[in-house]
Amino acid sequence: MKRTILITGGAGFIGSHVLRLLVNKYPSTLFVNLDKLTYAGNLENLKDISKKENYSFEKGDINNAQFVNLLFEKYQFASVIHLAAESHVDRSITNPNEFIMTNIVGTTNLLNAAKKLWAGNYDGKKFYHISTDEVYGSLGKEGFFTENTPYDPRSPYSASKASSDHIVRAYFHTYKMPVVISNCSNNYGGNQFPEKLIPLVINNIKKNKPIPIYGKGDNIRDWLYVKDHAVAIETIFKKGKLGETYNIGGNNEWTNLELVKKLCQVMDIELGRKIGTSEKLITFVTDRAGHDMRYAIDASKIKQELGWQPSLTFEEGIVLTAKWYLENETWLENIVSGEYQNYYKKQYL
Repeated sequence: MKRTILITGGAGFIGSHVLRLLVNKYPSTLFVNLDKLTYAGNLENLKDISKKENYSFEKGDINNAQFVNLLFEKYQFASVIHLAAESHVDRSITNPNEFIMTNIVGTTNLLNAAKKLWAGNYDGKKFYHISTDEVYGSLGKEGFFTENTPYDPRSPYSASKASSDHIVRAYFHTYKMPVVISNCSNNYGGNQFPEKLIPLVINNIKKNKPIPIYGKGDNIRDWLYVKDHAVAIETIFKKGKLGETYNIGGNNEWTNLELVKKLCQVMDIELGRKIGTSEKLITFVTDRAGHDMRYAIDASKIKQELGWQPSLTFEEGIVLTAKWYLENETWLENIVSGEYQNYYKKQYL
């Protein structure tokens, strides 16, 4: 292999799609997947590439600085694509310490290991940090998040990601580290952990269980198909200018209630039910603490400078997503039952 690239969090939802794209597209590059395999890490997401010669898996925790340093020494990574993160807002409200450790301390450990290994020789090197639009806070009915929007995080999750973004930028300015950052809107698609909204709704519809919607369902999100995000990440990694930030959005704003109703229609069609059947399952529940009203991304910079834009509309992507979960019922049942957590033991121990 000509060079080795570290992908952190590669067994997760977005990370697995990024790995699949890169491993298949660049056979002469070795991609090392570092994942702790917490509740959201699932190696079944990568079964189709697990035997590829240019793919390797390492189980470990980015919070362990000694382990991270040894891994960098072992593989001599030329670059890092950092996706590993605690990312569920509800969990951050319950246990903020885990988010502070992984998203802040873990990111700093990776930066320190890269800085030590590269020792100022940054030619051909890149540390790419993937973040979220939630660092910008909440929008009213008008306006969009740009790369220059001041940070205003509202949850322990978004605050921890905002902090990690600042640390990455500090290493660029202080140590001249070759970094790039992207902040992305909500992702959807196959392989997403089913406590997230869209797979949760699909699973509940399939089982005729209530569909919980926070508050009145009027919170607005911009939705991006995960495979489009993977292509955006590849594009930024290859062509992104060092020290720059790129916002990635889907140009698909939907209220939560509109989204769920659309998904109900799609599922009724896919399941052969009378239109309107699934919508009767909608149940309104107490709103989430600190629930941001609206996120909307201005993704003009990445389009104009790097030539990326989404390939699918939400209406197209949500049909593909519903079909994926219906065609991969075993994957979904393994998650719900917890059986997926035994996959590592079966394959690697």
